[in-house]
Amino acid sequence: MQWHIRQLSVVAVFIFIVIALTGTTAWPQNGRTIRLILPFPPGGPADVMARAVADQIGSSGGPAMVVESHPGAGTEIGTEYVARSEPDGYTLGIISNSFIVLPHMRKLNYDPLTDFVPICELATFPPLVVVSGDSPYRTIGDLIDAAHKAPGTLTYATLGPASASEMAFEMLARSAKVNLTFVPFPGYTPAVQALLGHQVTVAQADIATLQGQIQTGKLRGLVTLARKRIGSLPDVPTIAEAGYPDATAEFFGGVVAPAKTPQKMIADLTARFSAALKAPKVEARFAALGFFAGGECGADFAAIIRKDDADYGRIARDGKVKME
Repeated sequence: MQWHIRQLSVVAVFIFIVIALTGTTAWPQNGRTIRLILPFPPGGPADVMARAVADQIGSSGGPAMVVESHPGAGTEIGTEYVARSEPDGYTLGIISNSFIVLPHMRKLNYDPLTDFVPICELATFPPLVVVSGDSPYRTIGDLIDAAHKAPGTLTYATLGPASASEMAFEMLARSAKVNLTFVPFPGYTPAVQALLGHQVTVAQADIATLQGQIQTGKLRGLVTLARKRIGSLPDVPTIAEAGYPDATAEFFGGVVAPAKTPQKMIADLTARFSAALKAPKVEARFAALGFFAGGECGADFAAIIRKDDADYGRIARDGKVKME
């Protein structure tokens, strides 16, 4: 009998060590699937980003995850669904810059800063400011000098109205103290087509839309609004390097949980998402799409959200950007 007790004790200790080393103590092994609520239509960049990370977590021995699309009202429907979900760690939300922009445009039934727990920034989407290949403007400095000399005559095309892209435009205009005429488009592609047709002076879009035409010379990259240079376009400086650090306006995709989700589950999820973002398969998938893998998690991701919220709030209070 004593031998059996000692044998069972050894087995119990072994199991405890394995559990501790694999980091699974925080997560109930009950077979439940985690739902990632996507506030956009399926098939877009955010959907691809979410599925790539979810697949990596599942294939690495983590909990199964499924992406559910709940689009509508400028991401409000899906985001509110997450805010009202049970804070048990099994319903998470995919967010983008609209998560912060929308509350400054209209009254919502949730608060992005208090009704959610930031988990990880999954990817960033570097926006670029470009002109046509035959434009006389070779640098962002050239463009800004021309705008100072002829206020309001140069036109700037990007997503709008009341989009994160328009917010980025306003931050650039404010930082450089220029008066550019904003021209909103329903998508990046028509904005770029207008630029190629010389209907506008300059355009702002994401790298996936622009990279090929920059490399062929049809477009010229003046500056990226991202925090760091783009590896595939090393000669395009950042807006901070150009002398306007206040105009940095990187777009992001991330994951959040409802407020009051148990801290042990938040810690477990943070570790799993952070590890997935370092996987070569995910990094390669993101690179092919023109994304940078994120990795800012927990308090660091929360700080990014708070900073962007403050920046967008100042612009909204100035009345520069309005929902139409």
